[in-house]
Amino acid sequence: MANTIKVTAADGTLYHVAARELGDATQWWRIAQLNGMDSPDLSDFTAPVPLVLPTIDASLSSGVPGVSS
Repeated sequence: MANTIKVTAADGTLYHVAARELGDATQWWRIAQLNGMDSPDLSDFTAPVPLVLPTIDASLSSGVPGVSS
């Protein structure tokens, strides 16, 4: 079952969420893609908004597909 969290503008950006939840800020795009977002900005989220989190993928060591660290 997918992990779901609630975020608001106080959470900063998807970079912050990815760092906290996935251990890698550069994987923000995975959260965005899974939730139909195209920006890491959360400043418009005044009320809590649920976000589905992807599973942690250690094979994405740099956070960007096709780019190794």
